[in-house]
Amino acid sequence: MTIPVLRVARPTDDIARLRPFYEAGLAFEVLASFEDHNGFDGLILGHPHWPYHLEFTHHRGHRVGRAPTEDNLLVMYLPDPDEWRAAVARMDAAGCEAVKAYNDYWDVHGRTFEDADGYRVVLQQAAWTR
Repeated sequence: MTIPVLRVARPTDDIARLRPFYEAGLAFEVLASFEDHNGFDGLILGHPHWPYHLEFTHHRGHRVGRAPTEDNLLVMYLPDPDEWRAAVARMDAAGCEAVKAYNDYWDVHGRTFEDADGYRVVLQQAAWTR
């Protein structure tokens, strides 16, 4: 049986500036990349066994700018305290500084980090439940 995969894609002005945040900081792997596909360059990150990917694209000759708000988030729920601490330490070691969350809810049990484009990732030390 094939497992469905979610891919979140967004544009950027500089793929290379994003790579350390997602590779070294979040420990994502490069799954694929492409150059000049109809004027687009791209980088697809994730893990071969995870059912989600992140795709960053750059359309040559076009500018997209920064995130529209400080509340554009990807939230990663890490219920195991040791795993969460290791993830935060990895972000720190990669030079990714934590920022105050726009919505202070995320600061109670998590840390928020901002990438080079102003988009944010929350490492939430909790299990997601309905």
